[in-house]
Order: sequence, then C-alpha cells, then structure tokens
Amino acid sequence: MYPRNSAAPFAYRLTPDEVVRRLRHLPSAPRVLPRLKTLLTDPNSSMAEVVGLIRVDPGIAARVLQIGNSAYYSHGSRCYTVEEAVNRVGYDNVFELVANAVASQVLVRPLAAYGMEADQLWHGAVACALSAEIFAGKLELDRDIAYTIGLLHSVGMVAIDEWAFTQQHTINFGPSALPLETCETERTVLGFHNAEAGAALLRWWEFPAVMSEPVRWQYLPRGTAAHFEFACLLHVSKWLRNAVCSKDEAPPMPDAALLRSMNLTPSALEEMVPQVASRVDEVNSMLEAGLPDKSVIAFPNGGREVSGHAVKRNFIDRYA
Repeated sequence: MYPRNSAAPFAYRLTPDEVVRRLRHLPSAPRVLPRLKTLLTDPNSSMAEVVGLIRVDPGIAARVLQIGNSAYYSHGSRCYTVEEAVNRVGYDNVFELVANAVASQVLVRPLAAYGMEADQLWHGAVACALSAEIFAGKLELDRDIAYTIGLLHSVGMVAIDEWAFTQQHTINFGPSALPLETCETERTVLGFHNAEAGAALLRWWEFPAVMSEPVRWQYLPRGTAAHFEFACLLHVSKWLRNAVCSKDEAPPMPDAALLRSMNLTPSALEEMVPQVASRVDEVNSMLEAGLPDKSVIAFPNGGREVSGHAVKRNFIDRYA
C-alpha cells in the first residue's frame, strides 16, 4: 500500500544521475532575485552586499560556486565559499549569471511532488544553513562549508520535482517527518531518495566531496566515516530547521548518540531555537529591503506579487 495520492513505482529503475542530467538550472527564490538584480545594476552597491545576498539563496549560491570551480576560473584551485567564487568570477559575470536566470524565468515554484510552497523551501534552507553555521563554530569545523551544505541540503527535492514537472509525471510524496522524511516513499517510487539526488547534482556541478557526501548521508550520518562530522552536523541542523520553521509541535529529538558526538544535550539543542529564529528573521528583513511595495515575479504558470518592506541592514554587516 502506497501513501495516499503517491505514485506507484516506475516500471524501470531510475538513477539520480539520470534525473540530474536533465536539469539545466535550479530555481531561485522569488524574493532574492529582484533584490539581487537591483544590487547588481546599482553602481553604488558594494561587493559585500552582493555576496551577503547570494549566500542566502540556494540556487544562485550553487551556480556561482559552480562557475567559480569551473576549469575557466579555477586554474586547478578549488573554492569552497561564495566569497571566493564571486571574487573569481567578477562583478560583471555575476550580473550576467543572474540576468540569464531571470530572463529564462527559471524561478522557484512550489514543489508539487512534496506539497511544499516556494517560501517554505527557502525558509527551511536558510534556517538549516544558519543552524549548520552555528554548529560548525562550536565544533571548530569550517563554517562556510557548513553553511553551504545547510543551504543546499534540499536541492535533491528540487531536482526530483523539476524532473517530474518536465517529464509530466504526477508524483505526490505527501507530508513527511524527521528523521527519514520522504526517503522510504521516494525509494519505493523512484529507486532512490532526494539526498542521493542532491549529492548527484552537487557532483555534476563538480562540488567537492566534503559538500556532496554530507548531503548524501544527511539521513544516516553513520553511513559515511570520512564525512561523518559534516553529515551529523547537517542531520542535527535539520532538527533546528524544523523547530524554527514548523508551526506544529517540536520534532522528535535526533538520535542521542549523534547528539553526544557533537557534545550536545537535548536541552542545549532546544535553547538554540530562539537564536536561529532571530537570525532567520534578520535574513527575511534583509531580503525584503529596498523592494518596491509590490513586484510581479514570473513563474512558469503565471505571475505572483511579492511585497517589499523596510530596510534592515545589520544582517549584511554581520554575516557578509
């Protein structure tokens, strides 16, 4: 018996690489692109402002990192952060990258396969990224790598949804809960789960294993010895993500052994929720800064109005 409204297994077995090869772009959050475009076309804006905004959008951050690590720019030296990638690519090329994304209207849309709204996807990505960054500071791990894997942890869901959309397959995985979320249903229907698709996408873009493998093992961190620390960090960060973003009761605590490996207790984890929520609010305010009262953002199935609000600049000053 399959979950209500879910699709039956496909007659042939898919692989994550098959799904990934059909994708050209990742959608970008609707509130990020207008603000970023404004910054990039304003001669008075600074590179720090551009970098600060790029860091909070999974699609744009991934593409900037992808180009920064391309053969043309890398010269054999890999970059791991948005800051490094922007410095390599240069101001004019970052503008071209974003302009192409806007022109082709490859923007974020609700993930029909997961019953997820666009804003929900963005909010969860940023909350997870900020959580991962905080944990990295406590564990003396690379904060920028932690932020990036937190930001991109759900790109596999985007890839699967985009594949289903372009292939005109109707799939509905329905609601999900930690720790495994939709993994079991995805494996039944597709033959793989979203974390495997996300890792395949990062590998396709030539992301290093230190980023792709934690994404792959985010549900079962013990499955990787070489990347256990970051995989465990991501796994626990998703608990904070849900605690911050969910309006329902708190999610079940992560495995006690995983918490001990991070020198965390359940009470210490709960105490971090307000800190992450406050930082997410700062990001939210920054993204809405400087927008007109209403902007119409193009989606594949029509337009949508996005409201703008007052300026709050301290996020850029603190985190850029």
